[in-house]
Amino acid sequence: MAQRTVVIYTDDITGKQGEDVALHLFSLDGISYEIDLGTESHQKLLDALGPFLKSGRKVKGNVRRRTGQRASGAEGGPDAGKVREWARGQGLTVNDRGRVPREVLEKYQAAHN
Repeated sequence: MAQRTVVIYTDDITGKQGEDVALHLFSLDGISYEIDLGTESHQKLLDALGPFLKSGRKVKGNVRRRTGQRASGAEGGPDAGKVREWARGQGLTVNDRGRVPREVLEKYQAAHN
């Protein structure tokens, strides 16, 4: 018996489903967030953050936490489970455990940014 998994992305703000919904990552006060947004919601986020983004400085490289806490999982990257599910839907082969191959991560990020 064949099994097919269908992934439907939903905008976390509006609840609307669509092909334009993509994963977006951002950090504030040392906490990383990820949110699925459609084009309109993403633009609203950019508009709201615009003045802060223009005045802020981009951080390059890995930033160490000052609290002494160990980071868990990927360093601000997308959820490995979501990446694996997406990759399988694209016909790519990925293991159930371990590190997701860089090529797969790059394809995932290209499709969701």
